[in-house]
Amino acid sequence: MIVRALTALLAALLAVAAAPPPASAAEPAPPRTISAWLPYWDQEGAYQDALRHAAQLHTVSPFWYQAISAERVDGHPGAGDRRIVDGLHAAGIAVVPTVMETMKPGVLAAILADPARRAAHITALLTVVGSRSYDGLDIDYESIAPTGDAGYPAVRANYATFITELCERLHALAKQCVSTVSPQTATTGRIWDYATIGRAADRVRIMAYDRHWSGGDPGPLAGVDWYEEILRRATALIPPARIEMALPAYGWDWPADGGGRARHVTMREAEALRVAQGRPYQLDPVSQTPHFSYQDGDTAREVWYQDAKGIEADLPVLARYGIQNTSLWALNFEDPGVWPVLAKLSP
Repeated sequence: MIVRALTALLAALLAVAAAPPPASAAEPAPPRTISAWLPYWDQEGAYQDALRHAAQLHTVSPFWYQAISAERVDGHPGAGDRRIVDGLHAAGIAVVPTVMETMKPGVLAAILADPARRAAHITALLTVVGSRSYDGLDIDYESIAPTGDAGYPAVRANYATFITELCERLHALAKQCVSTVSPQTATTGRIWDYATIGRAADRVRIMAYDRHWSGGDPGPLAGVDWYEEILRRATALIPPARIEMALPAYGWDWPADGGGRARHVTMREAEALRVAQGRPYQLDPVSQTPHFSYQDGDTAREVWYQDAKGIEADLPVLARYGIQNTSLWALNFEDPGVWPVLAKLSP
């Protein structure tokens, strides 16, 4: 009898030891430190990608709207899809759609310079944010640069006033205000008043990509040396907690002689092309970004892109400047290895 009791007790103890730990002892989910854009031209794929990585995403910005004039903001195909808005909310992700513009040179600058037209434009934007259960707006206006140096101070000041006024109106509605800007270096980004925008907006997304762009010569899209310069300037003017470093999940495929525009490739497409062409994997020693060359018929081509290893090389620079929040352009462009790498930047 005693033997049977001891045997039963031993079996029970072994079962407890072999049992999985309770849920409370499981490894905690990574903090939500990432935002990402959702491209309308790959809406379903990007949406499913967001749901797969919901534990790390705090915000998704569907690339849904385009400012046409002071009073008119149009939707791209699929804009305002309630299934996507509701699904992201159910996953605990804020939905802050992006408004971009492609106005002719000078048009947007003229709107922002006129108080009445600027107010009308803000009203049009508030109509967008009120059209769905959005959590705010991301303003990505990139054609405001004047044609001559003399116009820069006025345009810079007017854009900063616009963002300040818009953010005040959004905050009054308990909505987020996000401003997407280009990098500010010794030779770029002077159109942005970082200090004023950084005081007004909840988040400032710095598009830290296209150091070499589709219409220029082949070269890295980003890199540790470039990020050092960008963040040294940005953190002197904007609190690091308000900065999101927007990282590329894509690349460019150039004619090697620079004699034409580059083809866009996602991070996944670039790596698949490298493998298909049998080219070795290599990181540029200065920028720490991947690249390769290949032959396309009679044309020599050169591909530069970003991937998880390249992003991991950038993390020490971001950490040194206190940057914990990142953005990704764009969902469903990236390889899965990006997500655990970005988790390493978490506090």
